[in-house]
Amino acid sequence: MQELNIIKIGGNILDKPTQLHRFLSDFASLPGARILVHGGGKIASTIGQRLGITPKYVDGRRITDAETLELVTMVYGGLINKQVVAHLQALHCNAMGLTGADANTILASKRTVLEVDYGFAGDVAGNKSINVEVLHGMLALGITPVFAPLTHDGDGSLLNTNADTIASVLATALASRYQVKLTYCFEKRGVLQDATDDDSVIAQIDREKFLELKETGVVSAGMIPKLDNAFAALTQGVRAVQIGDAAEINDIVAGGKAGTLITL
Repeated sequence: MQELNIIKIGGNILDKPTQLHRFLSDFASLPGARILVHGGGKIASTIGQRLGITPKYVDGRRITDAETLELVTMVYGGLINKQVVAHLQALHCNAMGLTGADANTILASKRTVLEVDYGFAGDVAGNKSINVEVLHGMLALGITPVFAPLTHDGDGSLLNTNADTIASVLATALASRYQVKLTYCFEKRGVLQDATDDDSVIAQIDREKFLELKETGVVSAGMIPKLDNAFAALTQGVRAVQIGDAAEINDIVAGGKAGTLITL
C-alpha cells in the first residue's frame, strides 16, 4: 500500500512566522501523499481577548459557547487555514484548505453533557464519519488536504473539534487504504520527562508508561488528549505514531530517532 503521512501542527508554531515557514518548507518537500491538520488555539485566544472573549478550558479542551464558535470558525477555518494554504502554494505544494463540512469530509456529533458542558464541541463517532472516498480522490490527484479543527453535525452546525482528534480519526479511517504514519508536531523535541529540560525527551511511551506519567503529573493538560488519540490510532491500524519537534519533521517521517515514539 502507498504510504501516507498525516501531520498535526500545533498553535505554538503557527504564531511564529520563522518556525512556521521552516516547517511548511519541510512539509512541502516530503515525498508521497500527505495531509496536514492544524490547531490554532493560542491565536484564537489572543484574538478572542481583543474581542472580550475569555477562553475557558477543562483538561486541555476548550469550552465552546456560541460566541466562541464564531471566533474559532473565523480564526481556524479562515485566517489560519488560508494563510497556511497560501504559504504551501508558494512552496509548490498544491494544498486545499478544508473543514469537516467541506465535501462532508468529517461528520461529528455535539458532545454529550456529562460532568462538563463543552458547548459546541464535536466528537467524531468513528471511521464511518470520514468521507474516505473524497479524501482518497484528492490524494490521487496530488492535492494535499489542510484541515482546520472544525467539523459539522449534518444539520447545518459547525462544531469545534480537537485537532489531535481530527488527525487521529483521519489516520484510522485511511489506514485501510494506506500505510499511515501519524505525527504530532509542536515546539518541543518530544514528550519531556522534565518540562524545563528540552533534552529530557522520553524516547518511547507505551500504555503502562502513559498511566505512570499521568499519575505523576509528568503529562497533563493538552498532552493527555494527544496521547489518548495516539493510542486510539494505533489500535485501529495506524502503522506508527510519533510526537516531536516541527523542526525535526524530516527525520521523524524518515523513521529516525527524533521525538517520542508511541507504542502499544
